[in-house]
Amino acid sequence: MLALLHTSPVHVPVFDALHDQHHPGLELRHLVDEGLLERARGYGGPAGVAVDVRGVVDRAVADGARAVLCTCSTIGAVAEATAAQVGVPVLRVDRPMAAAAVAAGPRVVVLATVESTLGPTVALVEEEARHAGRDVDVRSVLVAGAWERFAAGDTEAYARTVAAAVDAVGDADSIVLAQASMAPAQRLTTTSVPVLSSPRPGLAAAAAAAVAVAHPGA
Repeated sequence: MLALLHTSPVHVPVFDALHDQHHPGLELRHLVDEGLLERARGYGGPAGVAVDVRGVVDRAVADGARAVLCTCSTIGAVAEATAAQVGVPVLRVDRPMAAAAVAAGPRVVVLATVESTLGPTVALVEEEARHAGRDVDVRSVLVAGAWERFAAGDTEAYARTVAAAVDAVGDADSIVLAQASMAPAQRLTTTSVPVLSSPRPGLAAAAAAAVAVAHPGA
């Protein structure tokens, strides 16, 4: 079983659809805690919710999770850091996306709709670049006005706002959509620059990890 830690319920149908299309034999369990993101955006930042994140991961493992995927980029590093203590893989959904951005070229533009996500995502891209032995120039853009639309439940307007910000980017080898919630904007963009989002590659990596734990050596 693969447990998914979300900070918004809107991610559940997105990952269910990807599961049904690409990983139908894998059991998923969704764990939604909206308060984690709210607190991580406040005083103390993501580190301030480390104990709470560890508690959620512990409960998932106790319930039989073979791996845990955190779909929130803001707290992804905090979740990933629990792996050594809980004994199963704990993955952040955006790591495969970051690796793909580094592979695409040195000029990476990271777009986010909440400011708390920019720092962790930029740091992740730079970390992947070091692992790959490459130099990168990472720029970050906060998409003004988008999160208010998302919070109000207008996901279509949210996607259009993100897509417009993507199409305004120039001088880039790849454009990273830092949050899983931004993925629907991909279908609305017109830019020729590769636009990368995290749900599909992130779920694929986590599914492979869960299978490897359940069937070692398979």
